[in-house]
Amino acid sequence: MRLVVLSAVGLLLHVSSAAQVSMQAAPSAQQASAQSAQQGDVAVSAMDASGQSASASGKVRVHASREVVWALITSCPEAMGMFPGLTACNVLETAPDRSWQRIRHVMQYSWLFPSLTYEIRASYQKPVHVDIERIAGDLRVLRGSWDLQSDGDYTVAHYQVDLTPGFWVPHWVMQAALKRDLPKMLRSLRARAEALQLQAR
Repeated sequence: MRLVVLSAVGLLLHVSSAAQVSMQAAPSAQQASAQSAQQGDVAVSAMDASGQSASASGKVRVHASREVVWALITSCPEAMGMFPGLTACNVLETAPDRSWQRIRHVMQYSWLFPSLTYEIRASYQKPVHVDIERIAGDLRVLRGSWDLQSDGDYTVAHYQVDLTPGFWVPHWVMQAALKRDLPKMLRSLRARAEALQLQAR
């Protein structure tokens, strides 16, 4: 089975969306500093950074086994289902021992913005850890990771991402988009994993 990783740039998709529709004033530097949100079993932190960079981290508690969650975060079809705008996901190269893959993604969120094509290297430590790093393409910087921890019948999934788009976006917009859309992605992962776990029973 060919493995691929859920795209960290799914979060970046909505940066463009937020830039299109936002008519509110940019927050102050104090308001744009580190923020966090806790909603149910989803926790997200958006950390400020300098220039055109942004970082975020989050975690979600999922009522499913670690194996079920792992299968989702390393699935190309699942990535395309979870992230609007991901129009192509292709594995270009796989290590003989399947410890890493080179993957190309194409994103097209809106006709108002050009598509993004980029390659990532996803390194796997099954079923515990995934490292993601941009190696070519439109994005300047993309680094991320998944960590999965078993907790009885539950799995706690930790996600972290650092990105620099490579095109100008107001920094506060990136912050707002990450804070808004990372919880959506984590909830989608939880819902899908729990549905699959129920089917397996």
